[in-house]
Amino acid sequence: MDEEYDVIVLGTGLKECILSGLLSVDGLKVLHMDRNDYYGGESTSLNLVQLWKHFRGDEKPPEKLGASREYNVDMMPKFMMANGSLVRILIHTDVTKYLNFKAVDGSYVYNKKKVHKVPATDVEAFKSPLMGLFEKRRARKFFIYVQDYDDNDPKSHEGLDLNKVTARELISKYGLEDDTIDFIGHALALHSNDSYLDQPALGFIKRMKLYAESLARFQGGSPYIYPLYGLGELPQAFARLSAVYGGTYMLHKAECKVEFDADGKATGVTSEGETAKCKKVVCDPSYLPDKVKKVGKVARAICIMSHPIPDTNDSHSAQVILPQKQLGRKSDMYLFCCSYAHNVAPKGKSIAFVSAEAETDNPEVELKPGVDLLGPVEEIFYDTYDRYVPTNDHAADSCFISAFEKIIAEL
Repeated sequence: MDEEYDVIVLGTGLKECILSGLLSVDGLKVLHMDRNDYYGGESTSLNLVQLWKHFRGDEKPPEKLGASREYNVDMMPKFMMANGSLVRILIHTDVTKYLNFKAVDGSYVYNKKKVHKVPATDVEAFKSPLMGLFEKRRARKFFIYVQDYDDNDPKSHEGLDLNKVTARELISKYGLEDDTIDFIGHALALHSNDSYLDQPALGFIKRMKLYAESLARFQGGSPYIYPLYGLGELPQAFARLSAVYGGTYMLHKAECKVEFDADGKATGVTSEGETAKCKKVVCDPSYLPDKVKKVGKVARAICIMSHPIPDTNDSHSAQVILPQKQLGRKSDMYLFCCSYAHNVAPKGKSIAFVSAEAETDNPEVELKPGVDLLGPVEEIFYDTYDRYVPTNDHAADSCFISAFEKIIAEL
């Protein structure tokens, strides 16, 4: 271990493994370390025994739930946009040869105490009860504007500078109702709160275009895809990529202490009495807790069920978005469900997640509106975890902490 590297990566979460793979492909000498003896960090996937150990200590899971090895329960589940940046990275690096993906059956939205499908075709849009007939005509004009908008074609801008015009001002031009704005902003542009309305409209338009492009990519019932055996497969796939291009991996390394010179610049990492030198350090917040600050907390419920989410057309995989206004919250709540169709549970079982930005210290009460939509639940685990952002100047100390876009650009 006593040698010099271009980059040392600490932690094997999804971001860290993606970066390790990309940097190795780019020809950098990479050492990747983790204090755990498994890949994935906070974004790992657990089998049933591991899930019970994580939440209930020495308790054993009930036999009626089936074989432990047939479960792959993601600790941080997230569907991927079919035409999003992560998918493009997967294709560009050829990591797809290590993974198999499957389209997600449906995307839904909670409106006026009911779950509705987000239309995926013209026929579904025409039949959808989310808007009245005249409102659909107004919304169609707005969707045509979004579809035709091209950064490089001023004619498509219709005289609007979307770097200056806010999303609220753009939407008001089409006279859309509040419920429609709620639907478009949260179920299509996938904003988690209403702050986007007072920001430049360009980001809002690009998010809607990404939704439409992703929906068209596989022509399925949603714009999302998900890896078979769960999201925990992704860190391992990028770890393989890094290894193929010369990256070195060391798991179960105690301490992993970042060393700094007199000017405060990272010079290496010490573990078990050995120090590896480096030019830059990439890590998750847990490795440099004095260089991050807490900015929020996420509440989540992990549920094991014997049925899909009700009112989702028996979808084996689905996402339901509960916009903030529908619940009187400051941000949205999300339902996520996968099943044996994605090889994350035995046949006949589904894994559902309810998650939201925590606004109280009581996740059971706070998540109840989402949990109530699931129907009967066999087992449920409640949990919270903190969100952090870096406070350091990476140009000064050569430490990059969970800042994916900055790291890609800098390195």
